[in-house]
Amino acid sequence: MDELDRRILGILRRDSRTPYTEIADRVGTSEGTVRNRVERLIDEGIIERFTVATRTGNVKAMIEVSVAVDVDTTGVSDRMAEWDEVDFVWQVSGEEDIVMVVDAADTRAVNELITQARDLDEVQNTKTRLILDERLG
Repeated sequence: MDELDRRILGILRRDSRTPYTEIADRVGTSEGTVRNRVERLIDEGIIERFTVATRTGNVKAMIEVSVAVDVDTTGVSDRMAEWDEVDFVWQVSGEEDIVMVVDAADTRAVNELITQARDLDEVQNTKTRLILDERLG
């Protein structure tokens, strides 16, 4: 991955719907080059998915999850990633092992996700942080 790839990715991170022609103008190359680079980045797994960020008035939160030392965090993470309100599941270092970023209709829905996580045999503890504001980086 070179500097041109990084510049293309930077534009797509802010708005994944940016037309290739606009990206090409902004980075100083052709539309075909941008298209080929994006396809290569997808094929190589660097771009995993295109997603939608919403401002729906929903409650967003990070649910931090601790599991036992002998637990396969990948398996637990994979199950959590299937839950409808979950945007991201990260395996992290530190006190907690997994962080879910969720976008739920209200605090009751967030609480239901916390309960759903706690109901998993592998989960020992959860901590929740409501996201009060966010900025695109």
